[in-house]
Amino acid sequence: MNHSKSKTSSLKHITPAHDHSVELKRINRIKGQVEGIERMILEKRYCPEIVIQIKAIRSALKSLEANIIEGHVLHCVKDAIKSKDSAVVQEKLDEIISLFKGQS
Repeated sequence: MNHSKSKTSSLKHITPAHDHSVELKRINRIKGQVEGIERMILEKRYCPEIVIQIKAIRSALKSLEANIIEGHVLHCVKDAIKSKDSAVVQEKLDEIISLFKGQS
Protein backbone atom coordinates (compact mmCIF):
# COMPACT_ATOMS: atom_id res chain seq x y z
CA MET A 1 0.00 0.00 0.00
CA ASN A 2 1.34 3.40 -0.96
CA HIS A 3 1.51 5.84 1.94
CA SER A 4 2.91 8.81 0.03
CA LYS A 5 2.99 12.07 1.90
CA SER A 6 1.21 13.93 -0.91
CA LYS A 7 -2.03 12.12 -0.03
CA THR A 8 -1.75 12.93 3.68
CA SER A 9 -4.80 14.79 4.89
CA SER A 10 -4.47 18.50 5.45
CA LEU A 11 -6.85 17.99 8.40
CA LYS A 12 -4.13 16.23 10.38
CA HIS A 13 -3.28 19.44 12.23
CA ILE A 14 -6.96 20.08 13.01
CA THR A 15 -8.14 16.66 14.21
CA PRO A 16 -6.19 13.67 15.45
CA ALA A 17 -6.21 10.50 13.38
CA HIS A 18 -9.19 8.27 13.98
CA ASP A 19 -8.53 5.73 16.74
CA HIS A 20 -8.57 2.17 15.40
CA SER A 21 -7.68 0.49 18.69
CA VAL A 22 -11.15 -1.06 18.84
CA GLU A 23 -10.10 -3.17 15.83
CA LEU A 24 -7.15 -4.75 17.65
CA LYS A 25 -9.31 -7.55 19.11
CA ARG A 26 -10.48 -8.43 15.60
CA ILE A 27 -6.91 -8.30 14.27
CA ASN A 28 -5.72 -10.63 17.02
CA ARG A 29 -8.50 -13.06 16.12
CA ILE A 30 -7.42 -12.95 12.46
CA LYS A 31 -3.80 -13.60 13.52
CA GLY A 32 -5.01 -16.66 15.43
CA GLN A 33 -6.89 -17.88 12.37
CA VAL A 34 -3.75 -17.54 10.22
CA GLU A 35 -1.73 -19.45 12.81
CA GLY A 36 -4.47 -22.10 12.76
CA ILE A 37 -4.04 -22.51 9.02
CA GLU A 38 -0.32 -22.90 9.51
CA ARG A 39 -0.98 -25.69 12.02
CA MET A 40 -3.44 -27.32 9.62
CA ILE A 41 -0.82 -27.32 6.87
CA LEU A 42 1.83 -28.75 9.20
CA GLU A 43 -0.65 -31.43 10.25
CA LYS A 44 -1.34 -32.18 6.56
CA ARG A 45 -5.06 -31.59 7.00
CA TYR A 46 -7.54 -32.16 4.21
CA CYS A 47 -7.35 -29.41 1.54
CA PRO A 48 -11.03 -28.34 1.68
CA GLU A 49 -10.75 -27.84 5.46
CA ILE A 50 -7.82 -25.48 4.91
CA VAL A 51 -9.65 -23.59 2.16
CA ILE A 52 -12.70 -23.16 4.43
CA GLN A 53 -10.45 -21.50 7.02
CA ILE A 54 -8.86 -19.29 4.37
CA LYS A 55 -12.33 -18.16 3.30
CA ALA A 56 -13.15 -17.37 6.94
CA ILE A 57 -10.06 -15.18 7.16
CA ARG A 58 -10.94 -13.39 3.93
CA SER A 59 -14.39 -12.70 5.34
CA ALA A 60 -12.90 -11.41 8.60
CA LEU A 61 -10.54 -9.12 6.67
CA LYS A 62 -13.41 -7.76 4.57
CA SER A 63 -15.35 -7.02 7.74
CA LEU A 64 -12.32 -5.29 9.27
CA GLU A 65 -11.89 -3.26 6.09
CA ALA A 66 -15.57 -2.25 6.10
CA ASN A 67 -15.37 -1.12 9.73
CA ILE A 68 -12.28 0.99 9.09
CA ILE A 69 -13.85 2.58 6.01
CA GLU A 70 -17.00 3.28 8.02
CA GLY A 71 -14.91 4.92 10.74
CA HIS A 72 -13.11 6.99 8.11
CA VAL A 73 -16.41 8.26 6.70
CA LEU A 74 -17.98 8.90 10.11
CA HIS A 75 -14.94 10.69 11.52
CA CYS A 76 -12.39 11.89 8.96
CA VAL A 77 -14.78 12.68 6.11
CA LYS A 78 -17.34 14.17 8.49
CA ASP A 79 -14.61 16.42 9.99
CA ALA A 80 -13.57 17.47 6.48
CA ILE A 81 -17.15 18.45 5.66
CA LYS A 82 -17.44 20.38 8.94
CA SER A 83 -14.25 22.27 8.04
CA LYS A 84 -16.05 23.73 4.98
CA ASP A 85 -12.70 23.59 3.15
CA SER A 86 -13.67 22.36 -0.32
CA ALA A 87 -10.11 21.21 -1.08
CA VAL A 88 -10.05 19.04 2.04
CA VAL A 89 -13.51 17.66 1.30
CA GLN A 90 -12.46 16.81 -2.25
CA GLU A 91 -9.32 15.12 -0.95
CA LYS A 92 -11.40 12.90 1.35
CA LEU A 93 -13.83 12.06 -1.44
CA ASP A 94 -10.91 11.19 -3.72
CA GLU A 95 -9.51 8.91 -1.01
CA ILE A 96 -12.80 7.02 -0.72
CA ILE A 97 -13.14 6.70 -4.50
CA SER A 98 -9.57 5.41 -4.67
CA LEU A 99 -10.28 2.85 -1.95
CA PHE A 100 -13.30 1.48 -3.78
CA LYS A 101 -11.59 1.45 -7.18
CA GLY A 102 -8.76 -0.56 -5.66
CA GLN A 103 -11.09 -3.32 -4.44
CA SER A 104 -11.25 -6.57 -6.33
